[in-house]
Amino acid sequence: MTKAWLYEGKPFTPSYEDLSEWQCFVYIITDDADKKYVGVKQFHKKVTRPPLKGRKNKRRGIAESDWQSYVGSSPSLQEKVQQVGYGGVTREILHLCRTRGDGSYLEAMEQMNRNAIVRDDYYNEIVNMRVHSKHLSEELKRQLNDN
Repeated sequence: MTKAWLYEGKPFTPSYEDLSEWQCFVYIITDDADKKYVGVKQFHKKVTRPPLKGRKNKRRGIAESDWQSYVGSSPSLQEKVQQVGYGGVTREILHLCRTRGDGSYLEAMEQMNRNAIVRDDYYNEIVNMRVHSKHLSEELKRQLNDN
């Protein structure tokens, strides 16, 4: 069984309706050896269902992603979790994001501010971002300009 994600020091257990206002989140996972991983995860995913009887078009929709059991995309971190279990890692949400652009930007910002790809105490091996300014929410732009 997975441990809940932490947000602001408390378990993060929103209802499905609460998730509708958020697109993704930026997170940090810390293992029992204090090695970390910074990433971003979507709350929702696109799903394709077969067409209804007598129809040809596939049905497309949105469903909740596997965010609750997610342990990052790093193969090294996933291997570590296989060895020690979920009890050996702490999963913390750093930012809740209204747009995917906000998530990509904040993920790269966190990785760069922490020097994650050059430090031995991070699993991160790549910083990858392509975001147009129009993909950022006005809320994030104001927040970043105020700092």
